[in-house]
Amino acid sequence: MIPYLIRRLWQSVIVVFGVVTVVFFVLQLTGDPVRIMLGETASEEDIQNVKRQMGLDRPIYEQYVSFLVKAGRGDFGESIRQRGQPAMAIVLSRYPATIKLAFLALATSVLLATILGVISAIKRYTWIDSVVMFLALIGQSVPNFWLGIMLVLIVAVQFGWLPSQGAGDGGLRYLILPMLTLAAPGLARLTRLVRSGMLDILGHDYIRTARAKGLHESRVVFGHALKNAAIPLVTVIGLDMGALLGGAVVTEQIFAWPGVGLEVIIAINGRDFPVVQAAVFVVAVSFVLINLVVDLAYTWLDPRVRLV
Repeated sequence: MIPYLIRRLWQSVIVVFGVVTVVFFVLQLTGDPVRIMLGETASEEDIQNVKRQMGLDRPIYEQYVSFLVKAGRGDFGESIRQRGQPAMAIVLSRYPATIKLAFLALATSVLLATILGVISAIKRYTWIDSVVMFLALIGQSVPNFWLGIMLVLIVAVQFGWLPSQGAGDGGLRYLILPMLTLAAPGLARLTRLVRSGMLDILGHDYIRTARAKGLHESRVVFGHALKNAAIPLVTVIGLDMGALLGGAVVTEQIFAWPGVGLEVIIAINGRDFPVVQAAVFVVAVSFVLINLVVDLAYTWLDPRVRLV
């Protein structure tokens, strides 16, 4: 177990290193942040002075080495837009809102997908199965941003049932619309996956044996079939969680949700490189850690998996 963990952690470090390196060089191609920060009326002398203070007048390879050294200490410099504020502190202050939204969206999609997938498999080839699969197909076909806009127009604007913008007082009603928007694609995908997994497992001999022994149907379904059908589900859930953390940008912008995604959009528009780099670093670290947890979960669900 320990050699496996060391190897996986080393691979995770390489992945994060690659991500921050690509982001560093891509951001260099997007424009001069100092000219944008000082505006069109700034003199060339002022621009060069600010560049000298921020170290942006040095060759690109020197900036890259300095960036890596500081990033290794968790220091991504000060925000260009919010002078005096560390970029990492800004990102971390927004991160709880994104985690809260992503976890609730994931929990909602997993819970509903498990229920709908199991019911659909048990009632296969009935009208219930057809309705569930039809809704799952719609959920996977509808673009995320379109669903969010429709929820705002119909639920918030037309009927006024729920707020459409911001986090307000932190109440659940501010979370419902962005959570549904973020959860919809995963819910549809997981429902289809649970159904196909359950259909495959329910046809095995040990399920027929369990029924022949007189076990209650609920114990057969949830105690024997669902656990084995959940093995491929764990992989998708892990990938979905990483995607939710990194992909909440559009949803947070539609609902003005004060998370990392909204902060990244503002930082990109303002060429605030340090904040963008810090946000990408935090999301990348979260993504590789989630995948590590998923790999370890395999050993619990399937003892045949060997960590060598």
